[in-house]
Amino acid sequence: MYVGRFAPSPTGLLHIGSLLTALASYADARAHGGKWLVRMEDLDPPREMAGAADHILYTLEAFGFEWDGEVVYQSRRHHLYEHALGRLKDRGLVYPCYCSRKDWQAAAGIGADGLVYNGRCRVSAGRPSENGKPPAWRICVPEETVGFDDAIVGHYAQNLAADIGDFVLLRADGFWAYQLAVVVDDAEQGITHVVRGQDLLVSTPRQIFLQYSLGLSQPNYAHLPLLVNRVGQKWSKQTRASALDGLQAESLLRQVSAYLNLPPAPQVDCPRDLLDWAVAHWHIGRVPQKEISTE
Repeated sequence: MYVGRFAPSPTGLLHIGSLLTALASYADARAHGGKWLVRMEDLDPPREMAGAADHILYTLEAFGFEWDGEVVYQSRRHHLYEHALGRLKDRGLVYPCYCSRKDWQAAAGIGADGLVYNGRCRVSAGRPSENGKPPAWRICVPEETVGFDDAIVGHYAQNLAADIGDFVLLRADGFWAYQLAVVVDDAEQGITHVVRGQDLLVSTPRQIFLQYSLGLSQPNYAHLPLLVNRVGQKWSKQTRASALDGLQAESLLRQVSAYLNLPPAPQVDCPRDLLDWAVAHWHIGRVPQKEISTE
């Protein structure tokens, strides 16, 4: 059975880019007769906006979305991440890293997603902390290519060692890294299809490698084009994207439906009717591959 999900982070309110992802993931799930789950990715309390999680759910309801089951909160699932890290420790696939951000970045090269860790602590695993602080935990990545076929983008691959480096699963400040949490949650929730933005395309080989390392199934992936402003910046909280207004639900749903190349819907009585129209006319093969300018 198809099981999809929408997984916002409560670091801000939903905006037009969030709505595109919500609509596409919802339409793809419902068009396949599947479930659509909502997961709140609240793993970084210092960056969260007070009240954002509740406001996100309220906004989804105002736009006519209905999800299956209870909303899952990552902040309540630390035991699952701890168990997964323990399994990787037992297999010798992870190691403690005591490098400060300043130290390791000074010796790092540029990769596919920023700076590539140079493996200093990997070659000296077991050395004690120099400052008495707890370590981060990194996973050893292989000198091999990890690739997959995306339903929208096509084939995508990375050499993890050259492009990414040994990446963090548990930060030194005690917060879990997104890469581990999302893999554990997708597996535990039985997610079969992941429909999300292309800003996360670069993370997918890491997640596939973690799935393999933990003996978990790999979902099918579809990475949506990003909505950008007039200067080519992705609409996001950082670029001051406006929060969604429930009073404009119909016009906003029509707007993102057009971005997804759905046929224009007739007059409707409520936003829910537009979601039903999107489901009835959904075809992921019509979704554009490239970013979409909204201005």
